[in-house]
Amino acid sequence: MKSLRLSGISRAAPVLIAGPTASGKSALAMELAARDGRVIVNADAMQVFGCWRVLTARPSVADEVALPHALYGHVGRDQAWSVGHWLRQVSPLLDRPVVIVGGTGLYFMALTEGLAEVPPVAPAVRAEADALRQTDFPAMVAGLDAATAARIDLANPARVQRAWEVLRATGRGLAAWQAGTGAPLLPIAGAEALVIRPEVAELNARIDARFAAMMAAGALDEVRAELPFWDPARPSARAIGAAELVAHLRGETGLDAAIAAAQLASRQYAKRQRTWLRRRMADWREIALP
Repeated sequence: MKSLRLSGISRAAPVLIAGPTASGKSALAMELAARDGRVIVNADAMQVFGCWRVLTARPSVADEVALPHALYGHVGRDQAWSVGHWLRQVSPLLDRPVVIVGGTGLYFMALTEGLAEVPPVAPAVRAEADALRQTDFPAMVAGLDAATAARIDLANPARVQRAWEVLRATGRGLAAWQAGTGAPLLPIAGAEALVIRPEVAELNARIDARFAAMMAAGALDEVRAELPFWDPARPSARAIGAAELVAHLRGETGLDAAIAAAQLASRQYAKRQRTWLRRRMADWREIALP
């Protein structure tokens, strides 16, 4: 079955694998890397952080030893990280055979469609945005310009905050900045673009089972080690399950309730990912679950 699934995938072109969380993307990437001598390049915004391995389902140490991996776990918990950082670090890797895999759709869009050069946001604006997001998120959404609001996922707080910050800092909406986007690093015509679209019930079952496996593999201990450094405003704190397990460790909720909340958050995140894939990757080739 594996050989049949791989047989139709190019051995020469860069391969892109997108899909929702727990859909088996990494397993497929490993198969392709082993077959073709490719480097597995991360396109997941949470798997870049060194403080999380178990909780973000980052490749295991054994997997990283077995096959070359890039852009996994190399960012500190308190470091700034954005799609722009990712794109700059991906660029030199494209000289080698690669399979780029992840669930952060914006990374793939920036890679294949280009990225707008938006001016940096001042720390004072970022602090203002952090506060507004915590106290009145609906007001943050309402404060976006219409063109940007029509293009982004308004249920994704990180995306909304980024758009709000850009408008606040520059007086110009993110959509307007994106209209001046330069040429992409990897046009979609030059790549093999694959997307996994599992059935909802099957995916939800995989999500719940994977989180249970994460707990068995030490996710709670990983969060306990991070607790002294915990800051919910950091991008690294957005790892699904982190806030829920922190609440348990602080005595605010029971372990079973924390696990159930994390599984629910994962399923909700997968739903947002499926919406993105449907809207933005309709022309990518669908491939079956590994």
